[in-house]
Amino acid sequence: MSHGTDWLTALVMLFVTIGPIEGAVVFGSLTSHGLQTGRAALARRAVLIAGVMLFLFGVAGARLLGLLGISIPAFRIAGGLLLFLQAMTLTFASPGASSISRSEQSEAQRSGDMAVFPLAFPMIAGPASLSAIILLVDRAQSAWQLAGIAFALTLCLAATYLSMRACEAIVKLLGRTGSDVVGRVSGILLAALAVQFALDGLREALRL
Repeated sequence: MSHGTDWLTALVMLFVTIGPIEGAVVFGSLTSHGLQTGRAALARRAVLIAGVMLFLFGVAGARLLGLLGISIPAFRIAGGLLLFLQAMTLTFASPGASSISRSEQSEAQRSGDMAVFPLAFPMIAGPASLSAIILLVDRAQSAWQLAGIAFALTLCLAATYLSMRACEAIVKLLGRTGSDVVGRVSGILLAALAVQFALDGLREALRL
């Protein structure tokens, strides 16, 4: 697989699992009552915290799995299934559905620092995106591919921050129908990538 293809795969998978557009909609909803003046700082903290979590999982995720006695083929299969479930949620969810539940949104309104919960986790650095970064890093076979993954992650985090800053304009531009279309197309792409990871895990497990 070429470096360009690997970079594009990483970009698509991270963009879909992090969900800058979905994040902007949720961010706008959570900050619609009395938090408009602090949106820039809140978005910046959320993205920085999530970015640190994702980079740490990329660097140390495989070692953590080893300490837990989880093989990489097993995680590829499990991660592929998890990403596939996320893809089904994106594809078949009702318009405007988000990755965080209503109870989490209600809890966020009472929490001391919304940047940590639910913005950084589980909205940006959720189970799907954390699994994706571990799978992508494990699949990389050269320093160039690792650099491409890091660049793709940085682009996705930057897009998430910019989307949060422009949340009102994005909601007004897309509306429910536009958000629904973006979510369903993203779900189809993620489903294909998830199946590929699961097949890679099965193939390697059978080889072992």
